[in-house]
Amino acid sequence: MFKNIIITCFLGLSAVILGAFGAHTLKEILTAEQLLSFETAVRYQMYHAIVLLFVNIFEGFSAKQKNVISIMFFMGVLFFSGSIYLIQLTSITSKSIWFVTPLGGFFFIIGWVSMMVIFIKKYFNK
Repeated sequence: MFKNIIITCFLGLSAVILGAFGAHTLKEILTAEQLLSFETAVRYQMYHAIVLLFVNIFEGFSAKQKNVISIMFFMGVLFFSGSIYLIQLTSITSKSIWFVTPLGGFFFIIGWVSMMVIFIKKYFNK
């Protein structure tokens, strides 16, 4: 569990650093559309870092459930936000890695569905 929290803290920390980098440095380099895309990646990363803190300290989840949700969100950040960072900060084009961003979104969806199913099961098994 502590491994998940450490990774979560790194995701939150790097989201703050990347957000500041985008706001103060990239606004001079990227177009408004590119900057908006970069900000979306930062925002999704931070949202999921916050949710991961909840997931990993919530006592209503088993260790296995925490790991499944954490892995889905970690993969979501890696593929969704990571691919956007690569596209905006390098010469890699979205055409060359078109499938990576939606794959990250799919991991986010699986993580959220996993959490929802756990809560539904808890609600109906009262």
